[in-house]
Amino acid sequence: MTEQQSPMEFDSEKLPEVLPILPLFDATLFPKMVLPLVVMQGESVKLVDEAMAKDRIIGLVVSKKPSQGAKPAPEDLAKVGTSALILKMAKTEDNRTQLLVQGLSRFRVKSFLDGKAYFKAQVEVIKDVEKKDNEVEALMANLISQFARIVELSPGLPQEIAAMAKSIQEAGTLADMVASTINATPEEKQRVLEIEDVKRRLKEVTRLVNHQLEILELGHKIRTQVKGDMDKSQREYYLRQQLKAIKEELGEKDETAVEIEEYKAKIEAKNLPEEARKEAERELDRLSRMHPSSAEYTVASTYLDWITSLPWHESTEDNLDIKKARKILDDDHFGLEKPKRRIIEYLAVRKLKPESKGPILCFAGPPGTGKTSLGQSIARALGRKFQRISLGGVRDEAEIRGHRRTYVGALPGRIIQSIRRAGSNNPVFMLDEIDKVGSDFRGDPSSALLEVLDPEQNFSFSDHYLDVAFDLSKVMFITTANILDTIPPALRDRMEVLTLVGYTLDEKVKIANRYLIPRQREEHGLKAKQIAFTNGAIRHIIAGYTREAGLRNLEREVANICRGVAAQIAEGKAKAVSIAVDDIHTYLGPIRFTSETKARVTTPGVATGLAWTPTGGELLFIEATAMKGKKGLTLTGQLGDVMKESATAALSFIRANAAALGIDEDFYEKYDLHIHVPAGAIPKDGPSAGVTMLTALSSLLTNKAIRKDLAMTGEITLRGQVLPVGGIKEKVLAAHRAGIKTIILPDWNRKDLEDVPPNVQKEIRFHFVEKMLDVLQLAFENGRRRSGTARRQKRKSRSARN
Repeated sequence: MTEQQSPMEFDSEKLPEVLPILPLFDATLFPKMVLPLVVMQGESVKLVDEAMAKDRIIGLVVSKKPSQGAKPAPEDLAKVGTSALILKMAKTEDNRTQLLVQGLSRFRVKSFLDGKAYFKAQVEVIKDVEKKDNEVEALMANLISQFARIVELSPGLPQEIAAMAKSIQEAGTLADMVASTINATPEEKQRVLEIEDVKRRLKEVTRLVNHQLEILELGHKIRTQVKGDMDKSQREYYLRQQLKAIKEELGEKDETAVEIEEYKAKIEAKNLPEEARKEAERELDRLSRMHPSSAEYTVASTYLDWITSLPWHESTEDNLDIKKARKILDDDHFGLEKPKRRIIEYLAVRKLKPESKGPILCFAGPPGTGKTSLGQSIARALGRKFQRISLGGVRDEAEIRGHRRTYVGALPGRIIQSIRRAGSNNPVFMLDEIDKVGSDFRGDPSSALLEVLDPEQNFSFSDHYLDVAFDLSKVMFITTANILDTIPPALRDRMEVLTLVGYTLDEKVKIANRYLIPRQREEHGLKAKQIAFTNGAIRHIIAGYTREAGLRNLEREVANICRGVAAQIAEGKAKAVSIAVDDIHTYLGPIRFTSETKARVTTPGVATGLAWTPTGGELLFIEATAMKGKKGLTLTGQLGDVMKESATAALSFIRANAAALGIDEDFYEKYDLHIHVPAGAIPKDGPSAGVTMLTALSSLLTNKAIRKDLAMTGEITLRGQVLPVGGIKEKVLAAHRAGIKTIILPDWNRKDLEDVPPNVQKEIRFHFVEKMLDVLQLAFENGRRRSGTARRQKRKSRSARN
């Protein structure tokens, strides 16, 4: 490489009128500034050689064409350029020429000359139009300040250049120096170069500087923030690596790595279904890339805990010994023949066809009749795990299906949670109080239960938290309800309903002796020889201190007596106590419930009906009275619309058949009638009191008292027909508890006596009627010779007795 150098002083006034022109691409030279260049084209190299042989002065003009491949035309060159002195020139081995040039002054191209391989142009010098005033000085001070800030924020600029800018006194030179230093486009720099007025040039450079400063400050802010984040993460990484090294030195393993390996081993050992395995592996892959301190780490690890702890394939073996299962059911529960028979049938089917799907049983009946405890006995008889969920008051669908993992503290629904607790995929699952499920803005849980309780769908039950299907088809679902009316039809259709009605007096006595008394004796620390109950005492407690279809209140009263006896024995007042009828008052106080049947049926206008309630059957007394007036009918006792319509229909039937009944046909013109149903604080409704209301009105208007031991139920029509009603078993048991000996039922309800216990049927005389006139004849018969209709009815009633 050769090098030539010749520094020289130059006066801009002596600038030649004709200059060789060297086009510049992507660069701009300002007066008094230094610029390195590389020349490659042959004509440009020749231009430099001839200039070096003469005065070393050339003209540099920016080309409007960005490419250096082809020689630009004169019209492609800018009209304003900078004359320059070649300070240094060096040639390299690859025929390149390197220059270091210094700007001398601005010039304007007047015209280009022909006859040379390179451009030559006739030029004129452009002098700065400079006028120093306060505005120029202010612009200079502001520009120096802004430029110093740019130098501070630009790591590529030496700090000394800011001090050099402060030392410049000429405004034009300052503007040129700053414009040549900042990161501006060639077009913007060329625009500054062409401005002759120094004040305008200062303003334009200030605008460019402000724009550049905004970019640099924003970049600095980003760099500072990123650097801070990187420093923090690098520090954490460094500390974690140190901790890892320390643990390795101590022979300890990294807890995170150990946990990842444990999860991986669990997934492999669990033999998950394909869909669940893919989800677990995906979550494990996410977990391995997280830091233990992050919130997502806990979410992922909790999900893996759930999915690897569920019993996807674990099942308990069913006990298919029919005799053993029957003995367990009989030992645990007295009576309840229908549910027991259904469970034995289920076991028999499982024995003959192991892959059969389990039934969805619904035990419906009053409280205290053993619905929940029967589910536990079924699980024990089958040899399965037992899980129970109380649905009373549940209003959130997520209770069944779970929450999605995007929610904080999300968990699976109660179904999946109970399956995990059971540890098997075929437990006996009891959904208690399914009739009390609610719905609001959080969803409808009963709709979510449709999939759970449908054998055609629950093989792929989807919990929102797991987000994979779980097979519930092997689970034996049992639901309980007090009433069926509140259960949505679609849900009720999926269940096989088994009705558990109330117990008879004899059944309650046997259950008390076999289950309740031994249990309460043990709970109160008493031995069998320390307390004993006579059957008469138990009957007295049932009749005088409880009024229920179930057994809960009976057990509470037995517990009260056991506590009293325990107190006597603890104080040393007695060693053993035998509870007889006369002793009950001492422990339980005065009798609470008395039979009002005899007192209420001794006067005309009072009839005894039978009613159904969610807690079992009840006696319903209908009272009628008349007073002077004209066509008035008053109904009291919180009667519903249906019951009021029954009273109106009864009155219309009597008015239409007054002559046949032996009643004055003008009675309604002389009297106001009032029908009242006692227990007025309790709402009552339904059509089954129609027969009783008509009988009470007929008794009043004929002044005949109704038989003392008679109760009745049935719906009436205006034609005098007696229609069937529901709840026959509960009503008959209520009548039996009250000592009723004769019951009138619609003939269409004859079939319902099959559900009534045989001993009850033996103690009660049943009359089945089709017309209201037959009801009235039975109600008022008093030993006189009966009519043909009555005799025929008597023969029917005899055939119904067992």
